[in-house]
Amino acid sequence: MIFNTYTDTEELLELDVITQEEELNNIVLFNDDVNTFEWVIDCLIKYCGHDILQAEQCATIVHFNGKCAVKKGAFNTLKPICETLLEKGLSAEII
Repeated sequence: MIFNTYTDTEELLELDVITQEEELNNIVLFNDDVNTFEWVIDCLIKYCGHDILQAEQCATIVHFNGKCAVKKGAFNTLKPICETLLEKGLSAEII
């Protein structure tokens, strides 16, 4: 059996590019002076699927750095999550 390594490699690279394009969006959570750590942590657990440690770490990063990427995925998946975070009073954006 003869393999065309150029074509096989090219197809793999194309698949890799397609996969990367689907994963380029992030929900970024921004610091504010309104929401408590507990509220932010609760929202990250409930709406972003974080465990308690991940939610605490993200809340701390937001507090000290002003922002943190809290969820990564396709835009269509992130949009309803981001909208819910906004409805709950958090400052978030899909980037």
